[in-house]
Amino acid sequence: MGRTIRQAARATLHLLVAAALAFGLYLFITVLLITAIGTVAVVGAWMLPETVLLIRRIAGAKRALTAAWTGRRIPEAYQPITGTLRERLRTAVRDPGTLTDLRWMAASYVYGALLFLALPLWPLGLVVDGVWCGLLRREAVVLPLIGRLTDLEARWSQALLKPSPQALLAARVEELAATRADAIAAHGAELRRIERDLHDGAQARLVALSMRIGLAQRAYDRDPEAARKLLADAQAQAEEALTELRQVVRGIHPPILTDRGLVGAVRALAASSGLGVTVRVDGGLEEGPRAPAAVEAAAYFAVAEALTNAAKHSGSRRATVQLERVPRGLRAVVQDEGLGGADEKSGTGLLGIRRRVAAMDGEVTVTSPQGGPTMIAVELPCVW
Repeated sequence: MGRTIRQAARATLHLLVAAALAFGLYLFITVLLITAIGTVAVVGAWMLPETVLLIRRIAGAKRALTAAWTGRRIPEAYQPITGTLRERLRTAVRDPGTLTDLRWMAASYVYGALLFLALPLWPLGLVVDGVWCGLLRREAVVLPLIGRLTDLEARWSQALLKPSPQALLAARVEELAATRADAIAAHGAELRRIERDLHDGAQARLVALSMRIGLAQRAYDRDPEAARKLLADAQAQAEEALTELRQVVRGIHPPILTDRGLVGAVRALAASSGLGVTVRVDGGLEEGPRAPAAVEAAAYFAVAEALTNAAKHSGSRRATVQLERVPRGLRAVVQDEGLGGADEKSGTGLLGIRRRVAAMDGEVTVTSPQGGPTMIAVELPCVW
């Protein structure tokens, strides 16, 4: 009986919030109608995009409420409302997600009244089930109905708030366009970095090397000792140029990835890091087949950047790297023991990770509350 009461209380709380939200919709739909009339009259045209954004927030709150009850997240699929007033109006009107939200609002406007009628079931259930259980020693009858009603309401909300195939497709196209632009920008930045490294580093040393060899040739007959010194300097310049070229190559695709795989390369990163890094490998990543080279490279650079950020900014002395095979692909998690508060807007490190991973259609999750710790999780899709 105690468990039934607790479950009924939780269901009642859910229905109370849903009922309050439905009551708010009664008022909001009135405002929406006024906005629509104003839009037709051109006077309130600027209000329509803002109203649609507000509808999205209300629908988002309902999605979160339903997910808390069912344990299953309801996805969102919206096109961003940006640009000029005309562009914002066009997006607000044509976005399939707007139609989905309006359909849910209209249905909630109708069945919201049922939620108010269901609330008296709680005190009624306590009385009836108390008598029923006390006299007849039977299980509760009325209180479980509250949970079933909440299940029904949650199923309605899931069905109505689930994005349509058109909305999912439009959101996917928008996402791919954004990630494509980020990938192009990241590729351009990488090419500029390589050009700068070659120009300022290896190319400058090769020019100096050529000059020293030329001077050695001219000095060879008249001053062999000076020529030998110039040749020694030229050899040192050649070795430095080779070192810088190797560094440039590592920035493109580290040879250690090819030789030792992702696990070996990450362990080498951990050994050379300024932190005490523990590497954990799960999911048979070492024994099974390797991920594609592009996926390994994206994971390697994400881990390297995360460890660099931790060493520079976190104030931590230790970090943990976890690599695992997951059903969707490869997952890498870097967590430090620092002060937290990592901000993607304050630097290019986290943004670079996000762009590189987005180009592979992957996901990045950054958790960094004030006081720490900071956790950066990267998931990259691939077929094993």
